[in-house]
Amino acid sequence: MVKKRIAWIAPILLVSGCTNVFSGEEEAMKWSQETPFVEDTESRIYYEIFVRAFADGDGDGIGDLKGATSKLDYLHDLGVTGIWLMPINPSPSYHGYDVTDYTDVHPDYGTIEDMKTFVKEAHNRGIDVIIDFVMNHSSSEHPWFQQALAGDETYRDYYVWSDDSTNLNQVGDWQQPVWHGEGEPKYEGVFWHGMPDMNFANSQVMAEFKEASQFWLEEIGIDGFRLDAAKYLYSAYQLDDHHEENVALWKDFNAHVKGIKPHSMLVGEVWDSASVVGQYLQGIDSGFNFDLSSRILSSVQQEKDTGIAPGLEKVRNHFSSVAEGYVDSTFLTNHDIDRVMSQLNGNEDHAKMAASLLLTLPGNPYLYYGEEVGLEGMKPDEHIREPMIWTKEESPEETTWIERRYSTNREKVAVEAQLENEDSLLHHYREMIAVRRSHPILMDGEVTVSEVKKEGLVAFERVLDEESVLVLHNMTGARVDVQLPEQWVDLYYRNGDSEQNGQSVQMAPYSTVVFSH
Repeated sequence: MVKKRIAWIAPILLVSGCTNVFSGEEEAMKWSQETPFVEDTESRIYYEIFVRAFADGDGDGIGDLKGATSKLDYLHDLGVTGIWLMPINPSPSYHGYDVTDYTDVHPDYGTIEDMKTFVKEAHNRGIDVIIDFVMNHSSSEHPWFQQALAGDETYRDYYVWSDDSTNLNQVGDWQQPVWHGEGEPKYEGVFWHGMPDMNFANSQVMAEFKEASQFWLEEIGIDGFRLDAAKYLYSAYQLDDHHEENVALWKDFNAHVKGIKPHSMLVGEVWDSASVVGQYLQGIDSGFNFDLSSRILSSVQQEKDTGIAPGLEKVRNHFSSVAEGYVDSTFLTNHDIDRVMSQLNGNEDHAKMAASLLLTLPGNPYLYYGEEVGLEGMKPDEHIREPMIWTKEESPEETTWIERRYSTNREKVAVEAQLENEDSLLHHYREMIAVRRSHPILMDGEVTVSEVKKEGLVAFERVLDEESVLVLHNMTGARVDVQLPEQWVDLYYRNGDSEQNGQSVQMAPYSTVVFSH
């Protein structure tokens, strides 16, 4: 069953060099700045928000839900149709991934009523809301764990403890200690001693999370969850076949969630190979495509195709063979990865090409806040989560939760400045999102390898039912001459000053063209 979506007309975009060459009836069939968006689709374009850094609604320097609510018109105009909020629960840490209460809002961010307002206002603009849900571990300050430490056997069984057969010297994937605590037994905390792992062999643990999820879905009205550390519910230190057991847990949780809200989305963080991600897609709706992220950024850095379409087609064929109805979640970077503009050494042409690739490939794309204006940042993690810059001059709506180390040129990266610059990265994102949302194939179509080959060119087809489009990206700073197969004659979209003469196309540097037939 397909859920009807709100139609939204593309904003007027004055992107320098954008050319529409058709007129009359022919033009009505092509993309233009007023083309209506596709309605009948459950595909989304998500925007990831770290609330602490996004916008301040009460003047205390810390981002909050009121501030985020005040920016929903900005996100609507950008064209996103979904929001992922990083953890908003009470937590002793700035990032929030060690939760102390699964059914409340961090006091720095506001109240439950503020969250209800945020969700309602997002829905009024046709935007879904999903929230981070951290089921793998709690905070060591959570009342459950504190009662466990005090000797309460009920809550002690909520967590994983060592026994006589445990190798207490085990280390994790990045050589971190796994077992923690004074004396013995030790408790498992794969990520950190402040994040003790939950014991999902105890069915009451899953019952607690089902109850919390029901609260967010029914009482608050959210549209799903981003599942942190999805492959660790049972860790490799507990079970050899932990992936299989984890998938069974996610199937159970997914059935529970869908029973409450059938169209809700469960997207999991499974940072692993496609073969492992494919297993989890049998239990959750979607997984993040870390492989594609690396491949896109590598292609734009090298100004050549690193096998984007063949690699993605292979992965998607595998996913569809193991999980009917799966959704691929694509992205460039997120809160755990150095920001796009920093990885690209400030090269705006490369950043635009990365956006063009992401937004013309299949899947649900996720944009990390500030990516659309070129916000910079490199690890440690705090500095890839620096404040969003809204205005050319400092303003009360901007957060000051951490001293900025990157993106110090406000005149360049502020939203206000980029809205005034018709050739800005922000305008490019707005246009590419509008193009994507204007065509069913670009929203929902599969990807296939194209017969068009040229050095410096990324070429692929998007296919939906009996229709298809050809997408060409010139990754280089030089013009590229492309000879089109005879079926590709109708130009649907182009940017830059690319020129077409019959089956010959001379593509402008760092440009994109889309053909239909």
